Amino acid sequence: MSQYPGVSNPADNLIRRLKSAIAGEVVAIFNDKSRGEKPVTRRPDGLFGKSAVAWRVHGDVTTMMTGGITSLLLQMLHPAVLAGVWDHSNFRSDMPGRLRRTARFIALTTYGSAEEATSIIARVNAIHARVSGILPDGAPYHARDPKLLAWVHVTEASSFLAAYIRYAEPRMSLAEQNRYFAEMAQIAAALGADPIPETRAAATALINAMRPELRADARTREVAKIVLTQPSRHRLAEPLQRITMQAAIGLLPPWARQMHNLPKTPLLARPIVEGGTQTIAQTLRWVFS
Repeated sequence: MSQYPGVSNPADNLIRRLKSAIAGEVVAIFNDKSRGEKPVTRRPDGLFGKSAVAWRVHGDVTTMMTGGITSLLLQMLHPAVLAGVWDHSNFRSDMPGRLRRTARFIALTTYGSAEEATSIIARVNAIHARVSGILPDGAPYHARDPKLLAWVHVTEASSFLAAYIRYAEPRMSLAEQNRYFAEMAQIAAALGADPIPETRAAATALINAMRPELRADARTREVAKIVLTQPSRHRLAEPLQRITMQAAIGLLPPWARQMHNLPKTPLLARPIVEGGTQTIAQTLRWVFS
């Protein structure tokens, strides 16, 4: 604040411009201007409301980006989920677009009005209804398979929460963690998932139960490489992106990291990755404060 009323402080102006510039870059990541998309307005009349744990978890940009990458690496280990993306998606030429659409779905179902949330869920269900095919081993798959939807759901919810706890709220109570899974169960049910975990323990049990169905092959490695090496929009952001990717890998269960053949972060490098991720998260919280 300037000490003279009505006179702007150059330092204040610089800070405002800096915050505006960073905010603009982040907003562009999650909103496609060519489609006329704008940031989702937070509505208290949505599916959850501002007292929901999901509002806190999904509102932290860095942990959502980190957890989102972790969830993708887990999801693609299921052959049918991978096949659906491989056969019916343009992810190889537009990975940022795919990530943007996923982020917008989460934003609308978390913060949008009940009408907006219902509309985007119906749209996703319609897309899933058209996604089917044959796996390399000859088995059929369909994106509306409740079990596959449950796998996508539990990996997303678990990864978002894991990233948030590590980099935002490490002392979150188990009761609030369970509340988060219970809240997210509403979205899973609307998408047709089954079974749906409503506690952290149930989520862990479901992931462990699905492990015998998971596989890693050449297609898995190709998709993982695209996810982890996607170019940054700006050269200056590349180091930050690399840190975020390493943080996402660090959130993977050891068995998943082994399936992907991803090296464990060296002990001496962990403080750099975790400290860098914390710095990015704190910076973005300051920008949007």
